[in-house]
Amino acid sequence: MNFCPLCGERLREKEIDGRQRLACSSPTCTFIHWDNPTPVVAAIVELDGKVIMVRNKGWPEKMFGIVSGFLEKGETPDEAVLREVEEELGLMGKIQSFIGYYSFVQMNQLLLVFHIFAHGEITIGDELEEIRQVEPERIRPWPFGTGPAVKEWLEARAESR
Repeated sequence: MNFCPLCGERLREKEIDGRQRLACSSPTCTFIHWDNPTPVVAAIVELDGKVIMVRNKGWPEKMFGIVSGFLEKGETPDEAVLREVEEELGLMGKIQSFIGYYSFVQMNQLLLVFHIFAHGEITIGDELEEIRQVEPERIRPWPFGTGPAVKEWLEARAESR
């Protein structure tokens, strides 16, 4: 973003509340580009004892993750995560637990991650290229995005057994 959406003047870096932020250069305009993270829901979806791993369209062939998506206006995170599971997998789900919230700095997102028990027949949604049903013990967490949540879920699962 280079120009103010309110008055059209150039944005400049200014220190605001102890942080560098883009703000309008006009002395009469109060616009500040806060650049706050976008909330995203994600689901570790369990179906018949296996975790459903997904590969989105456009992802590299061997890159799989968990179901995720943006909250829509007026939705709670609980509603959003169940909607995403239904849209992407065609499954009905029940929230088993809230795993936690995680900063995904590279994408400027705040991830709200849930564990979902699902039922029904899988129907792959438009956003997905491929899915795999994986035994939880075979999942290897990745170091970014939803990976830390998957790691914590697997560790908690192992401790409870």
